[in-house]
Order: sequence, then structure tokens, then C-alpha cells
Amino acid sequence: MSDLSEKDIEVFIEAIGNYFKQATKEAAAIKVAYLAQNAFPMNDYTGKIKVSDGYEGALYFSAPSAMLRHLLTVMKETNQSEENLLDVVGEIANTISGNARKYFGENMVISIPEKIANLSENLAQQAREYAYVIIIKWKHYSASLIVDISRNQ
Repeated sequence: MSDLSEKDIEVFIEAIGNYFKQATKEAAAIKVAYLAQNAFPMNDYTGKIKVSDGYEGALYFSAPSAMLRHLLTVMKETNQSEENLLDVVGEIANTISGNARKYFGENMVISIPEKIANLSENLAQQAREYAYVIIIKWKHYSASLIVDISRNQ
């Protein structure tokens, strides 16, 4: 397996910023980015995208319900059911991974989003010894983007 470069990680950071800027006209800010092993900042709802082919692992976008409700309100969506909260977190994860796939190329095959409520802080299986954790701030909310992806060689 090969490590992702700083430029590779920047693709994910730009994708999350662009999503919020396009969806809400206000970019999300990066509070902190770090490497973590075993324990991750998971929130109420998580979108997970598995990658395969030339890559292995997964990308996770995890956000608190209050943030997702505010996001739906800004997007003029009045239905704030759990199903819609799960849909929006899956959509964000899918958009980020789709943008990353444009950069990484066709060798990165992405799955449809898994939408999970209350995912444990411990990931069942990791592709990397240390995953990249990016904490995002939008309005007064914090969410996390976890990049647990490695290149296959």
C-alpha cells in the first residue's frame, strides 16, 4: 500500500469546502486536521463510501443532527425526518468521494453511500494504520471527515 500525499488530502478538504459553499453559499472552514488511530470523532449521522480497485478503505463524513437540520433548512427542505438526515449525510459523503474520484481517476471505484445513525468511534476495519481526520466547522457546528484510504500497489 502507498500513502496519500498532502496534495491528495487537499482534494478532500477542497471538496468539503466546495460542497458547503455550493449548497449554502457559505464555505465550511477547516478547524484542524490530524492523524488518528482507532478512535474517531463520530457524530449522530455518518455517510460512508467504500473505495476499491486501485484503492482500499473508506471515506466517512459524520455530522451532528442539529447541523444537518440547519443544512436542510438552508436548502429550503422542510422535511427533517431521520430518513432525510441520513440522505443528506450520504449525499455529502458521495459528493466528496465523487470529486475525489475525478482527481484520483478511474482506478478509484466508489460504492453507493452507506448511511448510518450513531456509528461507533471505533471503525471495524481500517485500511491505514492512521486515518486522516479533518474537522470541519460550518456556522457554529463541527463535523468530521475521515479519510481511511490507501493506494494498492
